[in-house]
Amino acid sequence: MASYDALLLFVPVLLISVVAHEYAHARVAVSQGDPTPLMLGRLTLNPLPHIDPVGTVLVPLLLFFSQAGFIIGWAKPVPVNTRNFRNYRRGDILVSIAGVTANFLLALVFFLAALGLSAAGVEASAPGLAGGLRRMSEFGLFLNLLLGIFNLIPIPPLDGSHLLYHLLPPALGARYREVGRYGMVLLFLVILVPGLLGTGTVLFPVRFLMEIARGVIDGVA
Repeated sequence: MASYDALLLFVPVLLISVVAHEYAHARVAVSQGDPTPLMLGRLTLNPLPHIDPVGTVLVPLLLFFSQAGFIIGWAKPVPVNTRNFRNYRRGDILVSIAGVTANFLLALVFFLAALGLSAAGVEASAPGLAGGLRRMSEFGLFLNLLLGIFNLIPIPPLDGSHLLYHLLPPALGARYREVGRYGMVLLFLVILVPGLLGTGTVLFPVRFLMEIARGVIDGVA
């Protein structure tokens, strides 16, 4: 049975991670000349404007209570008007990598936190606040690696699709963008089809990096 204590530990980490992702998009878009995120109130770390009922609430809860073995979620995408960028191609690429960069930086922060707790002799199985912080740190590391790598998948509207579009020849890029109309269907298939994400190739680099990180974290104990 899923632990409600675990849920209370994981929800703050999920909120921090998805809000940081969207805030990074908003911050870089504004820096590139597009005021849209600022005008719509998305240039903020307040989670309320970023919460998506499906991606921030429903999907994580379904994955948690179904004991899928992983939790993933997302916030409302930040509206961006690429026509306002001073340089369209440069602006679109920078905005696209901003979110995943934020997640990888958060993964580093959570890794260092887990490393410090391990060095202090705190085990993930320990009761109380210290053990809870260790579990939160390791979950934050896993979640942000997952969010960063997942968003690099080249399925519209994920960030990876913008990067691939700019690598393709113009004619092929235009045809590729037409796939965007089916993007959400493809994403739900990746997330919800048993085994496709949980044990499939999408999670392989995440599990590989987690094994290395856990080896380092446990090694300082």
